[in-house]
Amino acid sequence: MVADSQMSPRAPIDSPLEQGLLQARSVTWIGRLTSPWTLAISLLAVILIAGGPLQQLELFLAKMWLYRINPDLIWFAQNVLDRIASNAVCLPVLAVVALVLARRRRSWRPIVFALLTEAAFLIGVGGMKVFLARGVTYDRDPRFFQAGFFEKGPEGISFPSGHAAEAVLVYGAAVYLIARYSSASPRLVRLLCWGVGAITVNSVVVSFVLGWHWVSDLVGGVLAGGLFLRLLIDGDERSRARWDDGDGVPGRAALRKRTSSVVEVHPHRHLH
Repeated sequence: MVADSQMSPRAPIDSPLEQGLLQARSVTWIGRLTSPWTLAISLLAVILIAGGPLQQLELFLAKMWLYRINPDLIWFAQNVLDRIASNAVCLPVLAVVALVLARRRRSWRPIVFALLTEAAFLIGVGGMKVFLARGVTYDRDPRFFQAGFFEKGPEGISFPSGHAAEAVLVYGAAVYLIARYSSASPRLVRLLCWGVGAITVNSVVVSFVLGWHWVSDLVGGVLAGGLFLRLLIDGDERSRARWDDGDGVPGRAALRKRTSSVVEVHPHRHLH
């Protein structure tokens, strides 16, 4: 595979129109709320609050609510609803999307993005889990650095919630690939975004009513997933802007490289 081989008449990314669109998008309230700095600061604030002022409230809220509300729904919640955001389900979805788009666009970019997404989950979210070493709700101890993977296994790495992070990060990555590397309509992309939101809410609610996570675990998982997703998207956009515009039209860096090579080969030819 090579970088997207089909040419398109789109203007370069540094055209006045496209620059204006990018600037307009960057100043929207959604863009500000989902900026890496906003997400990182929010995640840090959740960690600080969860480590102190929120502990008593979390102890009160950490109950197996579904057992009290309707025990008949427990099997369905555990084996159907909860697994929607599990790695065994969302990772194959991302893999299929990446492979199909890579084949259609004749580009490695979708596959590389999918691999970076899984790496971000394993190293980023997983690293936070191991470092903060928070026990599950069954231990009735919401403090950080009191458990750990090597001491308690999966029951010692509760923060942030892996399912909540995967719902945002992995499914969000799949939607980004569809939006950026396919001809999907804006309406379809919006519907898919709402779908990611619904999956995220489902993951948070199910984990909460089953009593599997502290509240701050779930909030932290959503923020962590959003943070790594935004970093990956920003990195992919910068890469595309540098080398090509996503449809085979070279970007500024690629144009400079090609122009310099032409000048070296034909030093006496005037370029129009």
